[in-house]
Amino acid sequence: MSRVNLVTGGAGFIGSHLCERLLQRGEEVLCLDNFFTGSKRNIQALMSHPGFELIRHDVTQPIFLEVHRIYNLACPASPIHYQFNPIKTVKTNVMGALNMLGLARRVKARILQASTSEVYGDPAVHPQKESYWGNVNPIGVRSCYDEGKRVAETLFFDYYRQHRLDIRVARIFNTYGPRMSVNDGRVVSNFVVQALEGAPITVYGEGEQTRSFCYVDDLVEGLIRLMDSDEVIGPINLGNPEEFTIRELADTVLELTGSTSQVIHKPLPPDDPVKRRPDITLAREKLGWSPTVKLREGLVKTIAYFRELLGK
Repeated sequence: MSRVNLVTGGAGFIGSHLCERLLQRGEEVLCLDNFFTGSKRNIQALMSHPGFELIRHDVTQPIFLEVHRIYNLACPASPIHYQFNPIKTVKTNVMGALNMLGLARRVKARILQASTSEVYGDPAVHPQKESYWGNVNPIGVRSCYDEGKRVAETLFFDYYRQHRLDIRVARIFNTYGPRMSVNDGRVVSNFVVQALEGAPITVYGEGEQTRSFCYVDDLVEGLIRLMDSDEVIGPINLGNPEEFTIRELADTVLELTGSTSQVIHKPLPPDDPVKRRPDITLAREKLGWSPTVKLREGLVKTIAYFRELLGK
């Protein structure tokens, strides 16, 4: 009998790639999504697969299912989307985690929480190790997401200590690739869409802030390896340790798209981290995982996706 995986947020950018990969492994997938930011287009090719089932549901409401493993990815993950309804974002993070943990406890499932590098806030330690507690503004415009994810981690570890639940916690750093939303406000999709449409490339500040960009296929491999591991519960960083300035990213996108867009500068958003790079020593040692897709290679694939999507 094949393993049944529940993927919450399964119609989202990362979730749809995870669903696809699990099906390729011969496993069954229950994809749960309320389509606030997810898209049926992302999972259209999976709908006819005999091992795939779609459930339209909001994780803030309880649900009763029989599953072996739960990947809890449900939550808007870009600032534009998670700040649109910050109270709903907190509910999704906290009540969603509680509902999925309750389900995992009832059916004795292994459960993975998709946490985030945002738990480190604007870090005073660089690169960020899992032992770093972070520097987060608890009352800022980003805190609905940052603190929501931190509380979700708290709940996971409390269920582990109190109920011996079989948990896994992954801290996901910037991830990009096909199936990102056109309007999600993330820097890679912003730059690619602006370049393809000939619009100005919007750089916040001087563009000297850094990010580390992990291609989605690498990230999904890390999530599955963590879920498969019987010795690591986390938290564990999953991201690409190669660091680029935002200006370097803009220049690379302009080069690869052949765009004549001009770069314009706008003020930095509140609480926007100046530096962000994962220390993935733990993932390398415990999971044998490290990213293999270089930024230029991943951008070529991402640009091709958006070209088709936008008809450019």
